[in-house]
Amino acid sequence: MPGHTASAPQLRRHALGAFAEAMGVSRPPDERDWRPLIAHVVYRFDVGGLENGVVNLINHLPDDAYRHVVVALTEVTDFARRIRRDDVRCIALHKPPGHTWWLYPKLVRLWRELRPAVVHTRNLAALEVQPTAWLAGIPVRVHGEHGRDVGDVDGSNRTYQRVRRLYRPFVHHYVALSRDLQQYLVDKVNVPPQRITQIYNGVDTQRFHPAEGGSAPIAGCPFDPARHWLVGTVGRMQAVKDQPTLARAFVRALELQPALCERLRLVLVGDGPLKAQCEAVLADAGIAGLAWLPGERADVPAVMRGLHAFALPSLAEGVSNTILEAMASGLPVLATDVGGNAELVEQRVTGLLVPPADERSMAEALIGLAGAPAQAAAMGRAGRAAVEARFSLASMVRAYQDIYGRGLDSAGLPVPPRGARDMVPEPLDGSLVVGRGPGREDRDDR
Repeated sequence: MPGHTASAPQLRRHALGAFAEAMGVSRPPDERDWRPLIAHVVYRFDVGGLENGVVNLINHLPDDAYRHVVVALTEVTDFARRIRRDDVRCIALHKPPGHTWWLYPKLVRLWRELRPAVVHTRNLAALEVQPTAWLAGIPVRVHGEHGRDVGDVDGSNRTYQRVRRLYRPFVHHYVALSRDLQQYLVDKVNVPPQRITQIYNGVDTQRFHPAEGGSAPIAGCPFDPARHWLVGTVGRMQAVKDQPTLARAFVRALELQPALCERLRLVLVGDGPLKAQCEAVLADAGIAGLAWLPGERADVPAVMRGLHAFALPSLAEGVSNTILEAMASGLPVLATDVGGNAELVEQRVTGLLVPPADERSMAEALIGLAGAPAQAAAMGRAGRAAVEARFSLASMVRAYQDIYGRGLDSAGLPVPPRGARDMVPEPLDGSLVVGRGPGREDRDDR
């Protein structure tokens, strides 16, 4: 009708209808289902920094802009309960060790059933999935490099380089979590720089924050932060994390400075194959009572607030979530100088960097921090300020929105606006969702 102005609901329906038509959807089950579906592909959905980043991204991308499904090539564990949305499906493919090729027909069928707009794989183990997304005609294909494993700590493994080059044509865009990984993709995998975006992990500074009035007691911990000086680490106890070096450094520090036996204490949070080795190192030295190894914990923010310093003895890293969480918690960080750690920890300003697998250097750094608690606390305050300025969760989410949006736009698909709630109406009764997640417990996003 001439002069007629469409109402806001009509404009919303028109925009959603255009999106549905572009996605090839023939029937309209519910307006919320026009949100693009992102398929996040990982090797195993379990406790870890990479998986923590996936959870944070799912929990903080606008829920009225995108839908999500998590596909684990092997297993999905209870870690999935940390997804706070109830419309996220988690799928485990139970792949045995070896190549993924035999799974290709199943994966192609899965993509054609789910019809994701974006397939986002992470790290080498999931990169093999990219050809199946290409075969299924997925319009946007993203791959993230989050770090290196124990078989390629310095990026020199030529087999891994060749494998990444083999799959490069199937990937539209890469995400590198550190400048180190970004340069690796350019120099070793020959990815054009314009196809790479470097995005630091973001940390939730409201969940991870300093304790008021100093370190607070940790539930179940036998040590009193008012009398003891606690250094600790958090993470899965596997070879690349190298917690035994931290245990040996703790033993060495007490040998070099016996007076520290009165106050220095070690906290090793996490579970995995190296836990027994760490326990043996401490028991053999006769100081098992000066360390606490509680296994995996769901209250990591509270654990951080009970420490005086955080240590990360990894042999390789991308950008460590736990370093960022420790900095957000106001802790000085003692870390190995590998991967992206030097991009997070400023030497003698927010913490100390030491060579990997060097227990003597780590022991001396422990002695230095424990012997100068006021200076250590100042490093912690500087770390908190750095996180607030450079590593916010909001900045990370915006960066991923830009990547997904550019990919959708290049594929000729509508892009959900940043303020998606301005366009998408509230869900109707009986709304259809892809699947229900395993829970919405308000647990730590690790």
